Amino acid sequence: MTSINSLSPSPVWTIFSQICSIPHPSKQEQALRTYLQNLANNKGLETQIDEVGNLLIRKPATAGLERLKTVVLQGHIDMVPQKNADSTHNFDSDPIETKIEGDWLTAKGTTLGADNGLGVAAGMAIMLADDIPHGPIELLCTVEEETSMRGAFELKSDWLKGEILLNMDTEDEGELYIGCAGGVDINAIINLDFEATPADHSAFEVAVRGLKGGHSGLDIDKGRGNANQIINRFLMQFMAALDLRVTHFNGGTLRNAIPRESFTTVIIPTRQLTNFKQAIETFSQLMKKELGVTEPDLNIYATQVSLPERVIALEQQKTLINAIAACVSAPFRMSDQFANVVETSNNLAIVKSVADKLEIKCLTRSLINSARDFAAQSIAATFQLAGAETGLSGAYPGWKPDPNSFILKHMISGYEDLFGKTPAVKVIHAGLECGLFGEPYPTMDMISFGPTIRGAHSPDERCHIPSVEKFWRFLCHTLANIPRQD
Repeated sequence: MTSINSLSPSPVWTIFSQICSIPHPSKQEQALRTYLQNLANNKGLETQIDEVGNLLIRKPATAGLERLKTVVLQGHIDMVPQKNADSTHNFDSDPIETKIEGDWLTAKGTTLGADNGLGVAAGMAIMLADDIPHGPIELLCTVEEETSMRGAFELKSDWLKGEILLNMDTEDEGELYIGCAGGVDINAIINLDFEATPADHSAFEVAVRGLKGGHSGLDIDKGRGNANQIINRFLMQFMAALDLRVTHFNGGTLRNAIPRESFTTVIIPTRQLTNFKQAIETFSQLMKKELGVTEPDLNIYATQVSLPERVIALEQQKTLINAIAACVSAPFRMSDQFANVVETSNNLAIVKSVADKLEIKCLTRSLINSARDFAAQSIAATFQLAGAETGLSGAYPGWKPDPNSFILKHMISGYEDLFGKTPAVKVIHAGLECGLFGEPYPTMDMISFGPTIRGAHSPDERCHIPSVEKFWRFLCHTLANIPRQD
């Protein structure tokens, strides 16, 4: 098989193929929303778009099933735009190029957009189908989930009619999620002081590349390297010995992705050239020894560049490097309630020079809102000690688990009937929109599930093709067996 359109279930893959052809990074969902709305309108279905840009599609029940409870199928229509440094892909205009590798579907040098394109494709396939029995259903397609969750934040409390919500945005087939972490963004801005570049110096761009990166919630406990931390560790270790000075930082691109690449421009005395090259090699071997199992493609190197006219003032440089070193980018604590689940974590996502400022962005997550806030305040305080102006923004709540959920029991039974085994019931250390839906719709019974996806938020993103078939069968079975209204 060489084409997505040859895969099964055909209704899902056909729509996903079209989704891949339409650029849809966060805040640029209009074209994809229009495509989905046109599909629904051509089918004669009711559609609405709210002030934020969320799309809602309603479909009447199959004849004879009008008394089943109304179900909301939900996914987000934006994707994370990440690509390898050697990729020429333009997320504003280019389609995602997909390829099949055995049982996996991936993209060529970019994120795939299976998160959450496959969930949206499955929901749309249900809305267009004539041969799948179901009660009244609504398909809610939200916007900006990957950047701010704005679509979920601003969802109107009188818009949805459903009593049950099936969020199709988790990434392990055979698992049902009943809770998730909340999060908050940390923004730190430091005004930089500069000095004239000393004479008899050479400039180099030090690069850390080849890391796996990944989802800053789902992958934060996997021991992967953080490019910003690694490059800062090099600076810390060799700054004094090499009389090394920093002129520019450029690490990470998205606050919810573990940074795979980081680039820092430094200058060194010309007399230190041999020592500098040896330091790069020594440090590279050290990191490969430490991270060789989790990061087999780690690459650290230096490229000579034009000598800049100025460098960051020495004392401020020391303070900045110390502050970045003190910023935790890992799990803070594991959950006491759920085995092998991270409770609280932080991702040092972006360290970037912008004009005369240094911008640092982190995303802190926790299953417990108070722990989320304390961790974020602690990290902000670290950068305040380095002279930063800091702010916390975009806080969203976690989704409190309800082990007595009626739809949970219904779906467990349905999965057992279909596949002869009991699905795992879990909470997830990632932000799902369910936490926000619970505020305008406090009585909504919610479950999150989906096909198996690996490497979300990175160019390694891939979807397990056979899991999509199982996910689809389970979705159809669930809809056909929704309980009746009281």
